Amino acid sequence: MFNRILVVCVGNICRSPVAERFLMLRAPENSGVQISSAGIGALVDHEADPMMQRLMQERGIDISDHRARQLTHEMSLNAELILVMEQRHLDDIHAATPSVRGRVHLLGKWDDLEIPDPYKKSEERFQEALRLIEMGVDRWAAKLWRR
Repeated sequence: MFNRILVVCVGNICRSPVAERFLMLRAPENSGVQISSAGIGALVDHEADPMMQRLMQERGIDISDHRARQLTHEMSLNAELILVMEQRHLDDIHAATPSVRGRVHLLGKWDDLEIPDPYKKSEERFQEALRLIEMGVDRWAAKLWRR
């Protein structure tokens, strides 16, 4: 089992905070699994995007406490599994920290898909990103925790 999971996108205000929270909700209770998120070009200390906060709130999930963090070399090295939204994120992490190769995977790996960034786009794009994130998390949770 992976005990330290890191979810990465660009700004750490739309996709990765949502995936982080969904993973937390699906992790076995008292498992000790640490799940966090960060951004390759994070909007450091910003809250999650208001649209994403609203859509998550509609699902009964509050992400208002999230604050964006910049991905660091140390975070990458510390993570046992790094889940990213797009192939270019995987490539960026491999370039910055080659020793984590093999630990970095697309969140949509099991369905062979990337999750496009909805930032500054329509509500429909946010809804689609949210759907794809939840699908990816569910697939990973099934593999990680036999759910």
